[in-house]
Amino acid sequence: MIRPIDRDPVFLSVPSSLAGKEDLAIVRDLLDTMAVHEQDCLGMAANMIGFQKQIICVRNGLVLVTMINPMIVRKQGPYEAEEGCLSLSGTRKTRRFQKITVKYQDAFLKPHQQEFSGLVAEVIQHECDHLKGILI
Repeated sequence: MIRPIDRDPVFLSVPSSLAGKEDLAIVRDLLDTMAVHEQDCLGMAANMIGFQKQIICVRNGLVLVTMINPMIVRKQGPYEAEEGCLSLSGTRKTRRFQKITVKYQDAFLKPHQQEFSGLVAEVIQHECDHLKGILI
């Protein structure tokens, strides 16, 4: 189901709770909502569509990667970035890392650990900030 983008900074500032099997339907809503915003969206966190659960979806080339309960366990190569967000107007400067390692579960709750770099790493960091209630 396509959901509206939440723009309430108070709601978005609340840290999300761990997601479980009962929250997997949120993944479909994230993917459907991302598809509508395909031209201006590389990633989305569940709280952006009204669910305070630790679920994100990010575009990695042509593939959409779903991450449930993602945790960045390694960061390398800090740099300054300027990012925008569907939930906020304008762009803001922030600090990101060129290469990250993420532990997460997929849409079947199977555990993974994967390394990401470049733009997809930046998007994952942005969406993980959303899960922590951090707005750039």
